[in-house]
Amino acid sequence: MADFLYEDLLPIGEDTTEYRLLTSEGVSTVEGPDGRTFLKVEPEALRLLTETALHDISHYLRSDHLTQLASILDDPDASNNDKFVALDLLKNANIAAAGVLPMCQDTGTAIVMGKRGQQVLTPGDDEESIARGVYDAYTRLNLRYSQNAPITMWEEKNTGNNLPAQIELYADTAKGHENSYKFLFMAKGGGSANKSYLYQETKAILNPDSMMQFLEAKIRSLGTAACPPYHLAIVVGGTSAEFALKTAKYASAHYLDELPTEGAITGRGFRDHELEKKVFELTQKIGIGAQFGGKYFCHDVRVIRLPRHGASLPVAIAVSCSADRQAKAKITPEGVFLEQLEFNPGRFLPEVTDSQLDAETSGVSGTGKGAAVKIDLTKPMPEILAELSKHPVKTRLSLTGPLVVARDIAHAKIKERLDAGEEMPQYLKDHPVYYAGPAKTPEGLASGSFGPTTAGRMDSYVEQFQAAGGSMIMLAKGNRSKQVTDACNSHGGFYLGSIGGPAARLALDCIKNVEIVEYEELGMEAVWKIDVEDFPAFIVVDDKGNDFFAHTGEVTLTVGKRPGL
Repeated sequence: MADFLYEDLLPIGEDTTEYRLLTSEGVSTVEGPDGRTFLKVEPEALRLLTETALHDISHYLRSDHLTQLASILDDPDASNNDKFVALDLLKNANIAAAGVLPMCQDTGTAIVMGKRGQQVLTPGDDEESIARGVYDAYTRLNLRYSQNAPITMWEEKNTGNNLPAQIELYADTAKGHENSYKFLFMAKGGGSANKSYLYQETKAILNPDSMMQFLEAKIRSLGTAACPPYHLAIVVGGTSAEFALKTAKYASAHYLDELPTEGAITGRGFRDHELEKKVFELTQKIGIGAQFGGKYFCHDVRVIRLPRHGASLPVAIAVSCSADRQAKAKITPEGVFLEQLEFNPGRFLPEVTDSQLDAETSGVSGTGKGAAVKIDLTKPMPEILAELSKHPVKTRLSLTGPLVVARDIAHAKIKERLDAGEEMPQYLKDHPVYYAGPAKTPEGLASGSFGPTTAGRMDSYVEQFQAAGGSMIMLAKGNRSKQVTDACNSHGGFYLGSIGGPAARLALDCIKNVEIVEYEELGMEAVWKIDVEDFPAFIVVDDKGNDFFAHTGEVTLTVGKRPGL
């Protein structure tokens, strides 16, 4: 019989996070039975911490993340498109840090995980106090309401305040944690959340060759819709499927960085640094890059091995996107503390942000201002299409003129009209369509944060819409299915890729006017018309059947035979 041994399943080491003190109010200590000291936390402390945390992660990033972005600009092996995306994301971070425009228009689902020590006392319902902080952040700031309440199985209604939040509070019984209440705050956008995957595998992939081949296929399938460069997390094993997925989410937030680096008979989880290095090298070789080809599909990789039931091998994959929104927090007898994010991201920008990158001006993959082909969107649609047809996929564009904005619900409503025998709305015939939805517009600005949404969600509409003369030029983020390439080839259309991530920069620098066109009752899902200036884009799918991403899904690693077979 084996000896009894116990170790925490995820034994996180020393917390090296730099924190800042928010307040000492609402926190006190009292003496209890057996001479024990108890920490009292008032509801207002929880509310304030939550509101402040969601403000900070909507506007600021970690210094390590910004350092990784800046390093792309200094890497001679990075593609020009890698550098262009990295530079735009750094500019975006600098704009968002002013505290007015959030870094991404999809300001996410609020996720709060808390671990409460055994001697922490709180009156009332902690979840309600935290939810109130979520409510205050989303209703007071220029954020977006993305949560839909199910009224019936088929009907939904936007809650109008971004509630409910995902709030999970756990008991922390570890020695030394008695008087601490620790938190992880996350704002998870739909694009990033949609790239969380669970695969139920078998022991057959538990060898280096099979595992790398498996991971290459799955990593390639992530695509660019969630706004790389990614922080990629992979979890192999798990006592349950849901635990594997949750571990991958925490790992993508670098919450589990201090795990042990080797396993033990206790079954504890650990990080595999060797496999992390191999997978990271793989991500640099597959060619997808930071959205439009290159080396920087990922900033880094975390690989965690967990125990498993002998008949089960869950593998979970998750990413944190370019809007790397999370922060740790803690409440102790000394006060309420929040992770110190970078308040001055401008220090990561190069001294000259455009002219020094202007060496290539051919229109294909250049990074400077002169490298983009200028497209006048005020011209008739046939003339715009003819100009685009002159240039190959991967060409960088600078768009100026009107765009129509429509996404999921608007597309569904227009499809209903077409199915009923009505005409395609003229605005979709005359103008390119931008798949997007804005955050709230700050006072004095033309637009709130207004970045692209995932293009693939509109794939099923393209053939019907283009056959009716609409959606001839589409603008969004991420790769698309073959049916879109086929439709563009048949009808002479184009799909243009927009950089996923820099929603604040687009709002401040590129969007000059926003007005409602139709379906005002849908809020951010309405049809809008926007006027843009020097709006960056790339040709991803052209009118000749070419798709920049067509070959990025092809697995290159193979499993060889054992010697002698």
